[in-house]
Amino acid sequence: MLEICELTKQYGSFLALDHLSLSIGQGELHGFVGPNGAGKTTTMRILATLQLPTSGSATLEGVEVTQNPKEIRRLMGYMPDFFGVYDRLKAWEYLDFYARCYGFGYKERMRMIESLLELVHLFEKRDSYVDVLSRGMKQRLCLARALIHDPKLLILDEPASGMDPRARAEMKGILKTLKELGKTVLISSHILPELSELCDSLTIIDHGKLVFSGTVEALSSHMSGEAPVTIRLGGEMNEELEKRAVSMLKQYPGVTKVIREEAGLFQTSFDGGDDAMVGLLKAAAQALPVADFHRAPLNLEKVFMEVTQND
Repeated sequence: MLEICELTKQYGSFLALDHLSLSIGQGELHGFVGPNGAGKTTTMRILATLQLPTSGSATLEGVEVTQNPKEIRRLMGYMPDFFGVYDRLKAWEYLDFYARCYGFGYKERMRMIESLLELVHLFEKRDSYVDVLSRGMKQRLCLARALIHDPKLLILDEPASGMDPRARAEMKGILKTLKELGKTVLISSHILPELSELCDSLTIIDHGKLVFSGTVEALSSHMSGEAPVTIRLGGEMNEELEKRAVSMLKQYPGVTKVIREEAGLFQTSFDGGDDAMVGLLKAAAQALPVADFHRAPLNLEKVFMEVTQND
């Protein structure tokens, strides 16, 4: 779908992108993460044909971005982090203006506008002027605008920036719908946790360089071989049972640390994979009255700080 190879952008002596390479598959929702100034917007502007790279290449559906900008703009929808709206237009008129730019006929435009307003939950605001819409509504309207020509790839640069929690939740719901519709989406943010629940895969860049690209699970393995595992025992707790639990867990291969959080609750560090995790569960259940056993959630904020620690 999208192939980026050795993409580099230099402004004088400043290297904004340093030989960035990554691949995004058809129908994938891919998170593009990094601190402010990491090179995310530069990458997206190059992909959207708004800037030329210093070197390297990017191809979408086999079409090279810099060589065929008109065709790329037909294949791609772009929502920048800062965008302009025409305040004197109603919501439907705003979309109609852009649909006319793409040459759609009247009946097709009306069907399309109705469908898009429903998709972004703005149908009831179709006759409202753009200047009275909230920031979240304006961003959803801009998303609808980016979808006017039914692009293969949708590029969203910080789409939830400045939104309140409710507006963020609405945007997440729309992105999930787009994923179900088979759209390929590249979405940037400097907040790793807000993308992890949505995305099939993630790319983290820092100072223009690729730090990581893969799934959230692979990111956990990449950062540390040790997975936090929480074990809670059932029934009545006593000192002898807890000592036996600590002893059994410490002796199990791959367990590097055991911490007693509270009565009957233990946090362990385990450096085995999924198969080894199954073995640990079986061993614990045979020796102890296990009421709950689960992998503790990855602390994505901590991961983000670790992988961008030189920022």
